[in-house]
Amino acid sequence: MTLKHDELQLLIHQGEGYNVEFKESFSKNISREICAFANANGGKILLGVNDEGQIKGTTISNNLISQIYDIARNLDPPLKVEVSRLEDVLIINIPEGTDKPYSLNGKFYIRQGTNSQQLKRNEIRRFFQEEGLVLFDEKPNYDYDLEKDFAEATFEAFLEMSRTTPILGRYDILENLELIRNDYLKNAGVLLFCSKVTRFFPSATITCVLFRGRDKYKILDRKEFEQDLYANYQNVFNYLQSKLNTEYIIKGGPREEKLELPESALREAILNAVAHRDYFSNANIQVYVFSDRVEITNPGGLPPGMSYSDLGKKSMPRNFLIFGLMQRMGLVEKVGPGILRLNQAMEEYRLEKPLIEADENWFTIIFKRAELEKVSFEGRETTQKTREKTGEKSREKIIRLIKGTPQITLRELAEETGLSIKGVEWNIKKLKIENILKREGPDKGGYWKVVEDEN
Repeated sequence: MTLKHDELQLLIHQGEGYNVEFKESFSKNISREICAFANANGGKILLGVNDEGQIKGTTISNNLISQIYDIARNLDPPLKVEVSRLEDVLIINIPEGTDKPYSLNGKFYIRQGTNSQQLKRNEIRRFFQEEGLVLFDEKPNYDYDLEKDFAEATFEAFLEMSRTTPILGRYDILENLELIRNDYLKNAGVLLFCSKVTRFFPSATITCVLFRGRDKYKILDRKEFEQDLYANYQNVFNYLQSKLNTEYIIKGGPREEKLELPESALREAILNAVAHRDYFSNANIQVYVFSDRVEITNPGGLPPGMSYSDLGKKSMPRNFLIFGLMQRMGLVEKVGPGILRLNQAMEEYRLEKPLIEADENWFTIIFKRAELEKVSFEGRETTQKTREKTGEKSREKIIRLIKGTPQITLRELAEETGLSIKGVEWNIKKLKIENILKREGPDKGGYWKVVEDEN
């Protein structure tokens, strides 16, 4: 596979990830990267590009190319790679191995996010469940029609969030993201670029339930979300935001609103469930709100190779391709386990760390709720229960805020809605495509207009 100049520029612009590695010069570490890509979903090594994405170039010789072929042939079992050059950049294209797991000098490596990590052979075996098994998110979906089923608005929003410039056509971008196999979109792409996930995966939904009291005896409210992966994540967070208490702090000026549990911790827990769930399971993600706790449960326990003591210390995604896409969208960090960030958010709130329960089939994060809220008046504190709900959906909030202040900024919208700036951009992109919002004037000095107000 020979890359064109525009394709190379797109790969560099997208940055390092699950399927792409930059190397400024040749080193022995390349053998480890080749092994890791073969054990994962395949990928490309760009030799002559530094970590910042700057083309430095490298000396390309027949001897260098022979060394790379020898590395691949010396894997156990042997692997065939493709090598091509564009100017003074050498592109090593590593296919997904058909005889997994592959080892290098008796050691096994797997691609995890932007890094390659060594695993023991029994961990590799357990991870793949059996040699040669393709993971759920990497399987091509033969029921999905790239023309009829593709959600264009969601794709355009993804391009904005991932800061991907559409230099190439849609198919080429999907192919460079390793989302195409045999002209079919892989399951990871279907989850992200579909309008209704239950058309393809009936159990890939998220159920949210509000209970009265501390048990499941009485259901007060129930919602099931079945859109695309990102929309479901946002809808679940909005649901939690609407059902949890809000603390109001008044100190002589405008009141401040503070959700009883840290928003960043809730988002991290939802993303954890979405990224690490077992999509082969017939069960779905469940979010339960009780009077004393919030439980977020996903099918699929700890990934093979991880133990309970590894939580907060080690990160090992179950669905590498999905996780890589979420990284590109800025939803998850490239380094460090999410559980650690979640715990830190709780500590900053001066709340107990959540309880984590995990077995071979389920993974649950449990947040303890405070039954009473504190409200401050000019430094004098009283305690009372608050039940005001923030049930307005994010897009409805955005429309309302824009109607009130057409010149409102993205940062101000993020502060008012509780979304990240990327989340605001995602919603506005969809509203523009649905012809609900439009922008008048330049980015600086312009303003938003709600289309229905013109009628």
